[in-house]
Amino acid sequence: GSWMVLEPWITPSMFYQFLGGDETNTAMDMYSFCEILGPEEGNKQLRRHWETWVTEELIEELAQSGAVNSLRLPVGDWMYKPYGPYIGCTDGALDYVDDLLDWAHARGLSVLFDIHGVKGSQNGFDNSGQSQDFEWTSALNTEPAGLVTFQHWGIRSAAWMGEFDRETIEYTSTNYENIEHALETIQEIVNMYKGHPAVLGLEPVNEPWQYTPLDELKQYYWEGYLIVKKDAPYWKYIMHDSFRFDVETWGGFMAGCPDRALDTHIYQAWQDPASRISFYNNACGQKSAIAKMEAAFGPVIVGEWSLATDNCAMWLNGFNDNLSGFPRLPCKFVKCADPYMGTEQPGTPVDPGKPMQGPYGTGMSGPSFGLCPVDRDWMKERNIETGTDWMRAPPEAPRHLDATDEVMTALARKKISAFSGIGHGFYFWNFRTELDTPQWSYMLALERGWISKGNLNDDRILHACHKEDEGLFVCMSTRQTESSTKGGMKYALGVEGVNSTYVDSLSGDALFDAADIVFSKFWEEHKGEGAT
Repeated sequence: GSWMVLEPWITPSMFYQFLGGDETNTAMDMYSFCEILGPEEGNKQLRRHWETWVTEELIEELAQSGAVNSLRLPVGDWMYKPYGPYIGCTDGALDYVDDLLDWAHARGLSVLFDIHGVKGSQNGFDNSGQSQDFEWTSALNTEPAGLVTFQHWGIRSAAWMGEFDRETIEYTSTNYENIEHALETIQEIVNMYKGHPAVLGLEPVNEPWQYTPLDELKQYYWEGYLIVKKDAPYWKYIMHDSFRFDVETWGGFMAGCPDRALDTHIYQAWQDPASRISFYNNACGQKSAIAKMEAAFGPVIVGEWSLATDNCAMWLNGFNDNLSGFPRLPCKFVKCADPYMGTEQPGTPVDPGKPMQGPYGTGMSGPSFGLCPVDRDWMKERNIETGTDWMRAPPEAPRHLDATDEVMTALARKKISAFSGIGHGFYFWNFRTELDTPQWSYMLALERGWISKGNLNDDRILHACHKEDEGLFVCMSTRQTESSTKGGMKYALGVEGVNSTYVDSLSGDALFDAADIVFSKFWEEHKGEGAT
């Protein structure tokens, strides 16, 4: 990730140069990076980045880890059919892709091409190449004067498939030109790489957002599949679920077609803070949803997952921005990393004498006095079953109270057990990060010992979800306040369509005992959907 399709949170050194900027000179994604810098300077910086972010030595290290057998390579459609500011800016990118394929093949690794960005943006995220929609709001600021601000999340859109109406939450037109451009990109990729032995297959588009018209998306998947199978019959064809991982949507789709699979992305970083037990149960509970989809559709892969349990990683939700209400807890700050491509990169290293700089989004995230926000530490708990001490503690744990290694190791084993035990494989996101965030970096997680080197058929992984699988956990009332217990019971009963009027008549032990039964039943039935 962030090699051919830049993502500011993964490689922030490419974007530090835009801190303190305004409407005329700020870039926040791949599109605006090329637009602001222009083809000559943009290409100069990108070539320096391509040379250093992915190297043969790093691919060798991944291969030597013993567990990696495949690489997922995000690419942009502009690399194969350039348009707009990409023209000239991304020249030479395909030469580096050729190198990667050769490095992978020499080490027995396969490569899955993933069209991560398409013309018009399929989701409005910066990971599509272009954040949409986007609006500068500086003119509205009177106090303090001169503040440069913008908004994105509240007005996000995606124009790949057509024109989206935010009021009706539906598309009012279909952009067949954009769709055809993406299909032509698939054909270009097939033409270029159909003979390369390292290629595993193709993902025709990454993360089309949940409002994408399903009929048009499925038609696009069909047409892309036919292009691939015509000229590269042995390639796998991996389709993202469009954030709609349910059997009603995908069950039976393309039934009988060989070599197709469904990709779902499973993260805990956007969940509310909870105990370690809740995160463990949620991880193991994914088995149920994957198993149902395997039965209704066929092969499922988890195309992205991480070990993050909070939203603290700098710029995770966009350059100098954040989702409303995130992060849920205070974040730990560490020294911002030195630029991986060398100090000739403009804007690096981060100025340790400056506070957080603009432009400012609707949320806050960014370097301050040379420090960058990263994921919180986990704390040793007085009671692991309830496990809320870490939420109230400072974000950086004292060494003698730090339980991060313990929690992350257990969580990694449970996730790998769930994803590999039922599904058809997984890709960790990402292979590395510039900041010290092993929750998001496979290579750093290996260094910390959170993910095992060597064969993943370790008994500690295979049986990591034993307690959860055997139903040895129950969900109980905290027995602290009757009002919150009654509210929880009414919610759970309401979801199940059960009359809850009797709850108001309960009190004391009778209330809490009844709540234990309701909560456990609800959790058992819905833990696969994320109930905690």
